[in-house]
Amino acid sequence: MESCHYSCCVFKVLFIFLIFFLSSSSSPCFSWMLPPSIINSTLEHSGYTLISDFRVLSRRLLSDCDDQTPSTQINVTPNSNLSDDVYVTVTITGILVPEEHHWVAMISSANSDVSKCALNEVLYAETGDLSKLPLLCHYPVKAQYMSNDPDYINCTKKECKEYDNGSCVVTNCSGSLRFHVINIRTDIEFVFFAGGFDTPCVLTRSNPVNFSNPKQPLYGHLSSIDSTGTSMRVTWVSGDKAPQQVQYGDGKMQTSEVTTFSQDDMISAVLPSPAKDFGWHDPGYIHSAVMTGLQPSSAFSCRYGSDSVGWSDRFLFWTPPAGGSDELNFLVYGDMGKAPRDASVEHYIQPGSLSVIGALTDEVNSGKVDSIFHIGDISYATGFLVEWDFFLQLISPFASRVAYMTAIGNHERDYVDSGSVYITPDSGGECGVPYETYFPMPTQGKDKPWYSIEQASVHFTIISTEHDWSENSEQYEWMKKDMATIDRSKTPWLIFMGHRPMYTSTDGVFSVDKKFVEDVEPLLLENTVDLALFGHVHNYERTCAVNQEECKAMPIADENGIYTYDNSNYSAPVHAVIGMAGFTLDNFTTDHVNTWSLRRISKFGYVRGHATKEEMNFEFVNAETREIEDNFRIIKKQSDKFVDVSQIMSRFAGMAVDEFNTEKDVEL
Repeated sequence: MESCHYSCCVFKVLFIFLIFFLSSSSSPCFSWMLPPSIINSTLEHSGYTLISDFRVLSRRLLSDCDDQTPSTQINVTPNSNLSDDVYVTVTITGILVPEEHHWVAMISSANSDVSKCALNEVLYAETGDLSKLPLLCHYPVKAQYMSNDPDYINCTKKECKEYDNGSCVVTNCSGSLRFHVINIRTDIEFVFFAGGFDTPCVLTRSNPVNFSNPKQPLYGHLSSIDSTGTSMRVTWVSGDKAPQQVQYGDGKMQTSEVTTFSQDDMISAVLPSPAKDFGWHDPGYIHSAVMTGLQPSSAFSCRYGSDSVGWSDRFLFWTPPAGGSDELNFLVYGDMGKAPRDASVEHYIQPGSLSVIGALTDEVNSGKVDSIFHIGDISYATGFLVEWDFFLQLISPFASRVAYMTAIGNHERDYVDSGSVYITPDSGGECGVPYETYFPMPTQGKDKPWYSIEQASVHFTIISTEHDWSENSEQYEWMKKDMATIDRSKTPWLIFMGHRPMYTSTDGVFSVDKKFVEDVEPLLLENTVDLALFGHVHNYERTCAVNQEECKAMPIADENGIYTYDNSNYSAPVHAVIGMAGFTLDNFTTDHVNTWSLRRISKFGYVRGHATKEEMNFEFVNAETREIEDNFRIIKKQSDKFVDVSQIMSRFAGMAVDEFNTEKDVEL
């Protein structure tokens, strides 16, 4: 692969030229060049959400349907004062002929007056949609086809509206859908469409539906601010901009700092991004307070909010062990995102996320987890801001119980002209602003999302693969200093984390940036990194102790199938890709197996880690079955079982690569 700095520049020029050409063309004949799925819709959209009918719905030609029936009605139950987490039933009645292309959208905020689209007419070119007004100006939060209710299509629920000589001659049909709704602070409405996602027209719409308390404090999650275990930050969302409090322990209280972000903070390039336009949703206010005077490895209770707007439920949380103590239990994964808890489609769905979230909740509720690390591609909101609320709501049951530490990924940061190393439009214009606001980590400063933290016997160095990591850059110099100054008698283990990997057997654009490997991998060897963890590629893969694509040492398997790496005579880091927590999985090819690749699993899950001062043990847990599908450990005491790579290669001399990497080690 060429240097990414060069290839990205070429991509940027081509990307800008293509968008400029399509957006500046006034001739209708250019539409034949576009795939049918994106004609009359968003062209740029396809770069970060992939293509589906719903994902390219924005700016569709919109009008009232020609075949409207006066008897058509939409009813929502409950229809006002919604709780913070509720299922509502949307019932459509008075339909003469049920059709497959009938659908219902949940839209927020509930002011989708198409007459206001004229104010943004100049921006329509951003999507490649040159249709006449009026257009669908508010991107639906979620939607369902009425065919999700078989009774609707089959007209099982009939009501006779007209009789002739005692016989029914006019029958109306009805059907119902269930929508999972959470408190997103703004009123919502449900709109009944015909024409499918390609040619939508409005049949009828509900009245606005409000939330009981739009200012309710919600979606709290914890993070560590240092390595002492004596302070914890709690961050939550509210519709109230006035400072609130966190009450914890035995009557202690801290007042929150309040921040937010606006459309003006989102970034666009040649054309406006979703975050800047049709994907925008008001985030409310993000509150953050630091609880001090805690004890490490201890349980405390707390709640957050205020008397004026309400309080969260009181919950129990655990502080992590202090750096330098002995034992740590943690969970780690990347690329999780979210999925709906109903039958809706959303603009971007990570199908494995709910099973992983369920397993993580059980892990934390067991009381055996000290902290969690999520290394990039957090919510996959990608410019559709309301999806951050859905993600925060999903992780709250476990992220409010232990420290939830994060690293930034391409879907949080990357965008043209944003300062990212990579100029793909993966963040949808967010450019790290929502991520850093929702997840304040102990970083080096604003838009410098790299940091380190120590818990028990482990020093974690967490970097941004999306910011400049080249030799002599600010982040590079920080990495050097951070890893070179670790007291290994206090924290003998060093785990290096970032989003994009250095090793993967999965092919893909920018899966591995060789310039990143060239600049940063020597630092891992120089500072005796024990384990390097990465996401970005959506599967699980474990290597030998590897450097410059060569195995420097191999693990030894015991009778239980646990592989042991002996770092008593350190040779190189072990690498693991752990991006299998929700996004659609990447499969492996069997055409060629790299000698450094020892275990490959394409299943949803996460990694469970346990560290003492003498060893670290890691288990890949299948989120659906809860079975352990890979188990390895790293030790630092002398072992007569240690065999260096030359002995391994001699032992397996003449054996084909496919024989060495047996079917037992590869699961597709």
